[in-house]
Amino acid sequence: MSEILLPNNQKLQVPCEPGQVSDGYHTFDELYEHRCLLMVGLMRAHPQLSWRANNHSDGTNIEGWFIAGMKLPTGQISYHLPVRMWELLDGCGMRTTLRAPEWDGHTSQMVIERLTEWFDWLRGSSLDLGSAEGQWR
Repeated sequence: MSEILLPNNQKLQVPCEPGQVSDGYHTFDELYEHRCLLMVGLMRAHPQLSWRANNHSDGTNIEGWFIAGMKLPTGQISYHLPVRMWELLDGCGMRTTLRAPEWDGHTSQMVIERLTEWFDWLRGSSLDLGSAEGQWR
């Protein structure tokens, strides 16, 4: 038996690993894999905005994971990605560092909002995204 935390902070007992829980179409594990690969694809498409690091800004890390993020015009977004995905980001020209930039405190909801605002910004922008690269230097 495993526990799943519900939005109201109640715990639900399930007879399997939490990642194997399904909505009838996908398991949590499958959806997490999708999210990680989509982030990798987005970063490869916009390497001038992207970074990856082995450690958090304070030097700590989570074994088996690295931190990947983007500095969008609408704000920072970041995720922990499995180390097995590190090589998927090789050779695209993104910034790679030992320590991640300082986390700005963004929540999952803020990431959704920042991505949505960025997509709106991209539709109406004639700016070259490459100009954001100078922000990293």
